[in-house]
Amino acid sequence: MEPNRKAFLDMIAVSEIGKDLLAVSDNGYNVIVGSTPSKPILFTSYADHPRKRIWLEHLQLHSTAAGRYQILAHLFDFYKEELKLPDFSPSSQDAICIQYLRECRVLKDIDAGRIIVAIPKCKSRWASFPGADCGQHENKMEQLIAAYQQAGGAIAG
Repeated sequence: MEPNRKAFLDMIAVSEIGKDLLAVSDNGYNVIVGSTPSKPILFTSYADHPRKRIWLEHLQLHSTAAGRYQILAHLFDFYKEELKLPDFSPSSQDAICIQYLRECRVLKDIDAGRIIVAIPKCKSRWASFPGADCGQHENKMEQLIAAYQQAGGAIAG
C-alpha cells in the first residue's frame, strides 16, 4: 500500500480507537464500539462482522460499529457484496476503508500529502474527525496530523 495511504489509515485508527486501545487489541481490528483501554470489548472471529448492538449512553443510541475503522454492520453487509470480500478480516476492513476514501474523493489528496484538505472531506465517515458534529468526541486537526506523521505520512510542502 502507498505510504501516505497506510499512514492515513493508521491515523483514522488512532482517531477512532486511540493509541492505548490499539495497543491492547489486534491493532484495532477486533475492537467493538464502547471499548476502553481498561475495558476492551473484543471479538474473536473475523469470519463475519460481530454484529453486537452496544448501547451508548452518552449518545442515547445503539451502535454496531466494530473493527479498526468502526464499520457499522449494515455497511459491512453492503461492502462485503460490493467489494466481494470473504470476511471481516483486517484486509477486508482495510479494503472498506479505502473504498470510503474513494467515495469521499480524497485518494489523490492523500497520495499527494494534502491531508489538511482530505480530513474535512471525510468527516461524514468518522465521528472522531473535526467538524463531524455527531455528538461524539472529535479530535483536533493538529492531533490527526501528528498521528499521520508518526505513521510515516508525508505532508505536501
